[in-house]
Amino acid sequence: MRLRSRRRIRPVRHIVGFKLRKSIKIAPGVRLNVSHTNLGLSAGVRGARVSVNTNGRTTRTVGIPGTGISHTSTTTSGRRSSSSARAAQQPRPVQPPKPKMVKPGFTAPAWEKQLFKQIQGEPDASVIHGIGQQNPSVAPTAAMVEVLRVVGPSADAERGRVLLGWLFDIGYDPSTDPFISKYLEAPEISIPVATGITADMRWDRQAMGLFVAELEQASGNVTRAIAVVESLEPTTVAAVSLAELYAEAGRWADIVDITNRLTNDDIAATFLLIQRGTALREQGYFEAARESLKEALRIRSRPSELRHLALVARGHTYLAEGKKAMARKDYERVLADDSEFPGLQEMLEAAAS
Repeated sequence: MRLRSRRRIRPVRHIVGFKLRKSIKIAPGVRLNVSHTNLGLSAGVRGARVSVNTNGRTTRTVGIPGTGISHTSTTTSGRRSSSSARAAQQPRPVQPPKPKMVKPGFTAPAWEKQLFKQIQGEPDASVIHGIGQQNPSVAPTAAMVEVLRVVGPSADAERGRVLLGWLFDIGYDPSTDPFISKYLEAPEISIPVATGITADMRWDRQAMGLFVAELEQASGNVTRAIAVVESLEPTTVAAVSLAELYAEAGRWADIVDITNRLTNDDIAATFLLIQRGTALREQGYFEAARESLKEALRIRSRPSELRHLALVARGHTYLAEGKKAMARKDYERVLADDSEFPGLQEMLEAAAS
């Protein structure tokens, strides 16, 4: 597949505020999901790049819960049984979108009537694919129907990666597809743009690109994932996704580039500032890294789990400078609130005099 031309994401300079509740809105379409027992979030901290969970569990989820393409990989500290851990790693099918109460007219083309039958009854992937092959001009529509009606409910991530990747490369936009708009109540999708951060969006080209990137990242194709996100509109959601992808690829200078002049206006900015601090540390700019993390910690009303990640990142910076006593102070601040923070004991031991 031919990739689109690369376009850099502009630095994020202002991010809209949020409301504190079980699902915290951190920007238009971006939510940080929390509960009384856990919050999944990663700031790309080396040695602590995990979803924070007070039960000691690390979870990475890739999927669109709204359409069924979802897969969760889980590792535990031993509190859960092996059977429950295995169950958490299985793809989770969900309900497909509901058809609208409208039917094709008498003069509608044959392909439209045939495809309509596939969204009304039990869908058949081979039939849907055949409709697209026989009518090349509507092949993208058929592919999208397969994603929504077959790939989603069966949680077939690999098939979803192939179909959505092709649709993205040919410039398809589901929000402008007359058949999809007329006959399907396409659900809102939740795209995990970074570990623990999901973007709740309507089906459009931007959402499709973000999800393609997540599927490619899950398949180990980080270069392809980066290229896709870089070609999208430069939004907050794209910046959060791109920061995590750059961290995975070790592209620290690029993380610094997209977070220039960023202030701690909301939770999304806090997340990006932690990424920035980590990137600066990895390049050996320790004082600059601490300044960025200081800004991330400036707002004390941020969720405690997010502050813990910032403290750990700063502790790692002190440790890299050889300042073990300072590193231990930051690790112990986390210990005071959450003694089960993943990897914390190892961090304390590394900072021991």
